[in-house]
Amino acid sequence: MKISRLRLRKLTGSFETEGLFWETRLARPIDIYPEYRDAMPAWGGKQLDDHNFQISAVFLEIESDGGVVGTAGPTTEAVAYIIASQLQPLLMGKDPLASELLWDQMHRELVHGRQGEAMWAISVVDCALWDLKGRVFDVPVYSLIGGPTRNDVPVYASMLGYSVEDPVLVRERAKAAQEQGYRAQKWFFRYGPMSGADGLSRNVELVKNLRETLGEDDAIMLDCWQSMDVPYVLSLADRIAEYRPYWLEECVMPDRIDSYRRIKDKINIPLSGAEHEYTRWGFKRFVDAGALDILQPDIYWCGGLSETLKIASYATIHDLITIPHGHSTPASLQFSLTQSPIHTPYQEYLVKWNTIHQHFLKNPLSPKNGFLSAPNEPGMNMMLDSDKIESEEEMFTSGSHFNARFH
Repeated sequence: MKISRLRLRKLTGSFETEGLFWETRLARPIDIYPEYRDAMPAWGGKQLDDHNFQISAVFLEIESDGGVVGTAGPTTEAVAYIIASQLQPLLMGKDPLASELLWDQMHRELVHGRQGEAMWAISVVDCALWDLKGRVFDVPVYSLIGGPTRNDVPVYASMLGYSVEDPVLVRERAKAAQEQGYRAQKWFFRYGPMSGADGLSRNVELVKNLRETLGEDDAIMLDCWQSMDVPYVLSLADRIAEYRPYWLEECVMPDRIDSYRRIKDKINIPLSGAEHEYTRWGFKRFVDAGALDILQPDIYWCGGLSETLKIASYATIHDLITIPHGHSTPASLQFSLTQSPIHTPYQEYLVKWNTIHQHFLKNPLSPKNGFLSAPNEPGMNMMLDSDKIESEEEMFTSGSHFNARFH
């Protein structure tokens, strides 16, 4: 069996919304500069009007000479360019089942690609190869990587994009998620250090509001999205400790491992993070420094499913928890189903992002009563739904000038 074709398909579609889809933004590292502090990122598409949101996303298809296709995505045009210009020549004619060999060759070829979008490109290819492998053997991917340790996985609702400025809306949204069966929710701080004492008080008020709304037993996770510094986090942690957060996430930027360690040494709230880290070597730095309690590799960023399995394996040696960042529910669920429940107790479900990332899928996965069940579809559960594609552009096709190597 050989890889005979790569297709990069840019799909456009839309869905209905009730008002603005993205109600608010989160704190971001660039907020230290005032001109960016209130800017709304262009996340995942654009709001056409008060009732419609448009998506454009790129999906990769890898086809074997036997006609079996593996699909991965969504990803960006920048990542698609790297796949086409640098990885496609390496992949053509190779055995698609030899995923370890291909990962090593891709990693060694992209000598400047140990992080960032180049590693995203490797991740997308790796996930497509796993999807293809599952389809070849006609089984879900979780059956190929050890089999399920359970039939379903508890989910925490990740509430990015819901208003945090209005306490009434926070209570309404949090209560609604609880009534849908979620017993854990993650909310995102809106304010960083440059928003001063008032911003800090608003962050604390968010946590207080959530605890009072959800009661004493539900888990509350809190995401700083790498936007704070050590003194600010220490002050924040001191003021929210009474509300018993399940974890405090991505407190500072990912290269500042010493800062994570300083925070971890001084607070009693568990620390999670490293969704913006890459490969087993990057995560080793966090583990060896004792900087985190929970590791959060993103399967579509850190090196793919192949690399996530290696990261999680290393984490278990140190009795650490691994809960992948929720970029791709289909890929993350395949991983989570095979892990020990004590080391992967939850699966992240980014409520709004999953509306976007799974829009073009024929069988999108959604939690029921706070759990995601094991899918039966072969591969990664990545069949595309042609009825949802309003327009399409095929990018950088096999046989184009991108077959030449770029150095």
